[in-house]
Amino acid sequence: MRPSGRRRSIILVAVLGICLVAVAIGLNVSWIVLNWRAGLMLVLGILLFAMLIAGVVLNTIFLIREIRRNERHDSFINSVTHELKTPVASIRLYLETLKMREPESGKRKEFYDVMLADTERLMGTIDQVLQAGRTGSAPRLLHKTTIDLTELVQDCVAVARLRHHLPEDALDLTAEPGSWVEGDSEELKAAVSNLLDNAIKYSSGTVKVRAEVGSAHDGKIAVRVRDEGVGIPTHEMKRIFKRFYRIPGTITQKVKGTGLGLFIVNAIAKRHGGRVYAESPGHGHGSTFTIELPIAGPQRSRS
Repeated sequence: MRPSGRRRSIILVAVLGICLVAVAIGLNVSWIVLNWRAGLMLVLGILLFAMLIAGVVLNTIFLIREIRRNERHDSFINSVTHELKTPVASIRLYLETLKMREPESGKRKEFYDVMLADTERLMGTIDQVLQAGRTGSAPRLLHKTTIDLTELVQDCVAVARLRHHLPEDALDLTAEPGSWVEGDSEELKAAVSNLLDNAIKYSSGTVKVRAEVGSAHDGKIAVRVRDEGVGIPTHEMKRIFKRFYRIPGTITQKVKGTGLGLFIVNAIAKRHGGRVYAESPGHGHGSTFTIELPIAGPQRSRS
């Protein structure tokens, strides 16, 4: 279903619900005016009327939510299909080229590098989908250990530089040593990596991303990822952490993705007893994502 068709469906359901509510109100008011002396029937009519209106309103809300959920689901399927098909098609093209003729050694090495990059992209999409399934279904942490968050973020920054071929000054890190938390290191790496990848992908022009690890209020440690990218509208702040949700707009839609990254970050933060939130001055002024996690037990007692 096209976006215009979905909008028409939402408008149709909303208008139908409003019309039904208006008709029900008109009929009930008319009945009350004509039968105002029948006290018992009046009370019963009001109660039934309230139940009818509540049912119509809830049904309308449910239908609109279902239409929007289906829209996000369709968008996710299209995005994942593209993210899986594109690297596979690229790898196949290079393999067919290598099969048909023997290129010179320099060109062959370039082909191999491109195929490896496409393979990493393909594995990244698969890992993200699997990670979303694990974080959405697992009720508790399975591999809980004490982790040096500073060291973990340093590793994530190094991997992000290598993956996106960034110079040293494009991705900066400021960290307090010995920031210890309790949790699953693989899940926390996935959360930090998702924030770094988003900051890089949504940077407008030159990439300038700053990662910070430091203390926060209420005995917690904060990981902040700041960028100078496209920014986030204020009314989208709460929606961006929903499953499959992507901010509508020509700029954000040009960036390929599954709509699962921030959902994964939010789920991991909650499973570790923390939270994640976003801040942005507005469109075109960059954004800051912050993960707050409880300090590990021994360190909390010393602070």
